[in-house]
Amino acid sequence: MSLLDAVSIARPAGQGRPRKRLDHLTADKAYGSRANRQSLRARRIPHTIPERDDVIAGRARRGNRGGRPPNFDAERYRDRNQIERAFNRLKQFRAVATRYDKLKDRYHATVTIASIMIWLRARPDRRHDPSDSL
Repeated sequence: MSLLDAVSIARPAGQGRPRKRLDHLTADKAYGSRANRQSLRARRIPHTIPERDDVIAGRARRGNRGGRPPNFDAERYRDRNQIERAFNRLKQFRAVATRYDKLKDRYHATVTIASIMIWLRARPDRRHDPSDSL
């Protein structure tokens, strides 16, 4: 997981070496391989990754030798959906989706402008709460 090697979280007040370990990682089924899970455990990074159906079936087929399923926090995974929707909204801007701007600074500026435009015309994403309609 070379992407995790690039993580650098600045310390409060900007003093000290940046933190390299995430508080928690939430990913989709594509990242649920045994190697990825072992890498996250070795780095002591808690993670929420659903299991693929074939992995679940294989464990059931092996019976009690199949091991126990990894922990999965459905509530935390449900919150990941909001982030996915935000990225999909950004991709509606052609310059962001196709990455016309090849320079990092220009692409960052394009994403920032698209984010501001989304923010200015946004309706907040909320889960439907029946008590709100009273």
